[in-house]
Amino acid sequence: MPTTLVEIFRDSETHHRLSLFDLPDLKAIEAMLFEKNGKPYVKCLATDKDRPAKPEEIIRQLWIHKLINQYGYPKSRITAEWPVNAGTEVKRADIVVFDKERATVPFIIVELKKPKLKDGKDQLKSYCNWTGAPVGVWSNGEQYSFYNRKDPNYFNDLTDAPALLAA
Repeated sequence: MPTTLVEIFRDSETHHRLSLFDLPDLKAIEAMLFEKNGKPYVKCLATDKDRPAKPEEIIRQLWIHKLINQYGYPKSRITAEWPVNAGTEVKRADIVVFDKERATVPFIIVELKKPKLKDGKDQLKSYCNWTGAPVGVWSNGEQYSFYNRKDPNYFNDLTDAPALLAA
């Protein structure tokens, strides 16, 4: 069973990199790995659900860790796999940080993808438009983009996600 992040990412075809994250963050997530049914799992920092420790899930947990520890968002405002109504279809946003005043309204949507930059960014912008979320974050663990949704289909690039004090 893979017990380290290196082992989990070794056979990955997703080509994720972890250069956005500091060593203490990586070690914190690595310490959360455990075995279940002979496979590596990690407990979601946002939902407390056991999730298979696949590369994209590790990236999700690293971002949740970053949102809590670097940006200062409380766990109570963060969830994973949040349903987004897209017309007749329901999609799932990887991570949602809810508005401080309106606990069910997305403030930040984080979309995690394999390195297909354009596809993931378009999907993120659609999620922001459908939910009204003013901030979007796209990442594959190595690269990231931050957006401020001004109007439907009009996004400004941001240099970083807003910290809790600004939100």
